[in-house]
Amino acid sequence: TSKPMVLFLGPWSVGKSSMINYLLGLDDTPYQLYTGAEPTTSEFTVIMHGPKLRTIEGIVMAADSARSFSPLEKFGQNFLEKLIGIEVPHKLLERVTFVDTPGIIENRKQQERGYPFNDVCQWFIDRADLIFVVFDPTKLDVGLELEMLFRQLKGRESQIRIILNKADSLATQELMRVYGALFWSLAPLINVTEPPRVYVSSFWPHEYQPETHQDLFLKEEISLLEDLNQVIENRMENKIAFIRQHAIRVRIHALLVDRYLQTYKDKMTFFSDGELVFRDIVEDPDKFFIFKTILAKTNVSKFDLPNREAYKDFFGINPITSFKLLSQQCSYMGGCFLDKIEKAITRELPDLLGSLGLGKKP
Repeated sequence: TSKPMVLFLGPWSVGKSSMINYLLGLDDTPYQLYTGAEPTTSEFTVIMHGPKLRTIEGIVMAADSARSFSPLEKFGQNFLEKLIGIEVPHKLLERVTFVDTPGIIENRKQQERGYPFNDVCQWFIDRADLIFVVFDPTKLDVGLELEMLFRQLKGRESQIRIILNKADSLATQELMRVYGALFWSLAPLINVTEPPRVYVSSFWPHEYQPETHQDLFLKEEISLLEDLNQVIENRMENKIAFIRQHAIRVRIHALLVDRYLQTYKDKMTFFSDGELVFRDIVEDPDKFFIFKTILAKTNVSKFDLPNREAYKDFFGINPITSFKLLSQQCSYMGGCFLDKIEKAITRELPDLLGSLGLGKKP
């Protein structure tokens, strides 16, 4: 029942908050998001639907399990003080939730924020249906914090939309140069064959400057709203696809843990030191063909395999002896765990997607 989430990311003062004010018509109302030329948004602001205009503290949002923000408590009280919710009785918010983020300031260290900024961004990125990365003509340089952010967006390229805001502040020739410079800056960060969709316009309630490409800006604005509408319409399809993607990751993880466990059991003898044997396997899984065996014996893509370094941490927290082999996780009545997840990935979830397509209203 949760609504699609649209996340706004980008450098400071590029017009993220102004864009939300504009899309929701909050300008000149008591609840317009504060905007200005200096870095203004220091909080993560969640704009959602409610019967009347009101502000909700982050601590209250995290405590309310019905709102699905309770997992954010793990980032600490310092972060919850930087989280704010705004309820607005707006038709669009009945179908979508907006999240405004603090602007990226390249010369500021993470520690200065008082909470793990990148980890919090990752939490929202993992749950976002659409991610608007906003730039303006004066802030095209890519520093460490923005580079880190694009690394976190890896795998979510289909949800990213780049927005070149404040486009009517430039003459046509300048705008073309800035557009090229933006792609040149982002090319090393977005590693896909197809370039992301870029919207060029000025998203605020003022008239476009004269002597600029006003028709183009208006068409781009309409395209962006159509894009947003498409995400709302395809909400259920996106959720099922996300669940299937997650199921594939769970299956790969289960197969890898099973392989580590099988290798450990094969190498153990009566006189072996279990800890030393397992440390040897974790330090160099390639020596025991752990990852290669998964690729050879199952229909797993090598591009879906997780980072092998992650398993050092994983087994540091979860001792290998606490696991059972997948072949032992079967029962006569209940069947096998692995078969169930295979069936969900190959048949049940695709069938569910197909049934949605058949009954879909235009």
